[in-house]
Amino acid sequence: MNKPEGKYAWTVTVGAKGQFVIPKEAREVFGIQPGDTLILVADREKGIAIPPKEAYYEYFSKIFGTENQN
Repeated sequence: MNKPEGKYAWTVTVGAKGQFVIPKEAREVFGIQPGDTLILVADREKGIAIPPKEAYYEYFSKIFGTENQN
């Protein structure tokens, strides 16, 4: 199966402390460096996402349905 351009999927394992390691390829693709702060957003029905920092408001609006609010 060919993967669509720019689309990725990885698996991670959650440890006993609730931590997981972001795969090296994902860190390289998204420019994640040690010490970076990431934003984790979640919806019980839609799941969990870690959007790029520059797209935070767009993802937040979609997940929490605030597109039309100021």
